Amino acid sequence: MSGMMLSSAGMGIGTIVYIAVIFGAMYFLMIRPQKKQEKEKAAMLATLAVGDTVLTTSGFYGVVIDINGDTVIVEFGYNKNCRIPMQRAAIIQLEKPEDAEEKSE
Repeated sequence: MSGMMLSSAGMGIGTIVYIAVIFGAMYFLMIRPQKKQEKEKAAMLATLAVGDTVLTTSGFYGVVIDINGDTVIVEFGYNKNCRIPMQRAAIIQLEKPEDAEEKSE
């Protein structure tokens, strides 16, 4: 009878280790990369300045013409008459004017 108790205790520890391994894998495959991506986006938005070309979450390219806290006014279109205020968090990609000059050369 004591042999049954040992085997069930061994199964309990094995199950706990298995669950811990699954949670560890989930952390390294899902949570850690997401936090890294959030840090990169925060660093990108910290360098946001007037004159930068941006890509918004809705897929529009525009130029930043004013920054007021968390609100950014972005100018869209070739005729420069469409100016839309939006949240800073709606920007997903940033290109500095210096970067655009290097690409064209």
